[in-house]
This record gives sequence, structure tokens and C-alpha cells, in this order.
Amino acid sequence: MESHNHARLYHPAAALVVFKPEDRDNELYLEYYDMDKDGCPANPRPVTVQQAQGLAKALDTRKASEKAFLKPQGLMPSKVLHLTPADNGSVIWYSRAQHRKLYFTESLGITAQEFPLPALVWAADKKRLFVYALKCKGKPTLTTPLHYAPFFNLYRNGNVCMGTVDVRISRSSSLEEFIAAWECYFFESYFSHLIDGHNPIQGNLISLYQSLDDCDSFPAGQLLPNNLTLKNLLR
Repeated sequence: MESHNHARLYHPAAALVVFKPEDRDNELYLEYYDMDKDGCPANPRPVTVQQAQGLAKALDTRKASEKAFLKPQGLMPSKVLHLTPADNGSVIWYSRAQHRKLYFTESLGITAQEFPLPALVWAADKKRLFVYALKCKGKPTLTTPLHYAPFFNLYRNGNVCMGTVDVRISRSSSLEEFIAAWECYFFESYFSHLIDGHNPIQGNLISLYQSLDDCDSFPAGQLLPNNLTLKNLLR
């Protein structure tokens, strides 16, 4: 098959010349030159704003994939509550009450299986994850009270201790990929202990999970308020 990758010749079309005073490097003046048929600069004139913007765009060497971090793949997912798009951006989202399979270390004496869970509020950036529980069934508002999430491996402020889990959030993750990755890290890791003696529920957490296999829904009465609302997470 014949190749269409012919060599391409490039010809000089324009030139930029930078002028500066002898005693200062931060006072620059740029001139734009056309190139004549012999490749010599001609017709000098000051660089326009439009030309400067084009130059800045051409010199932007960041990969397009990196610029896509936290960009939705389509319409904004309805579960997203707040989004901060930046290099180290963050997302707050919620998940409705659901059944999920959880894993535990052998020392807890809890069998890995699907458990009913309350609605949850998640807050994360590339390195940290916070999880809170909700008593309400609908989408939370700024004034919706938050509760301690009924899980092991959580600090009192809701920060999840990921232990030995190797968290790697891609710099090119879309918003949907970012959320899915954090939920996967959380639910597929092993729960092992209470941190600093913090008990997130009324009663014993081990006993609660041992009794949940007979429940269709999580007993919301076991949740403890943490004196926060969704608005507190936006600060």
C-alpha cells in the first residue's frame, strides 16, 4: 500500500524580536516581523494583543488530557452537589441509601456481604476523602444536617483513613471517573478498626453490622449528628 506520509517543508512566515533595556530584564518590548521571499525579516511593528494571545496559546504545553480533570462527560450528574474545577480540584456528591458489599479484617468477626447503608455525602480531592451520613432520603440542601458515617476507619471529622490502599487519581479523570474511583477505593478496601476511640453510632458498631443481614434498610435511628450541615463543607 502506498504511503501518504510525504515529507513536509516548513518556511519561515514571521519572526518575533524581544527588546529590553540594558539594565533591566523585566521591561520587555516585542516586535512582529514579516518574512520576505528570501526569508529575511521585514515590515516591523508592535505585537498586538491578538498576536500575544495566539502566542500564549501556542506555548501552552499542558496536555489536553490534564485540562480535562473533573470535566463532566456530558450533563452535570445529578448526584454532584458542588464542584471546584482546578489542578487539585474537589467534588462534593451524595449517594442514595443502597446495599453494598463491604469487607472487614478477620479480627472484627464480620462476614463480607451486602449491607444496607444510609444515604451518604462524599467530599474529595485527589488525595483525601471525607464521608458523612444522611437521615433524609432526598437530595440534601445547604442546611441539611450531617451525621457521622457508620463505618470503621474514619476520623471524627469524617476523613477516611485509607491505610495501605494505593490511591491514584488520574490527572485526566473526568468528573464521573473521579467519583467512581473514590467510591471503589472506599467500598473495596478492608474496614479494620475505630480511630482514636471514635464510635460513629449509638451502640456497638460490630454488633450493628452483625445484625444488619436481617434488615432491608439501615436503621437511621442509630446515626449520630456531628453538628455540621452541607454548608460547612463548602468553606
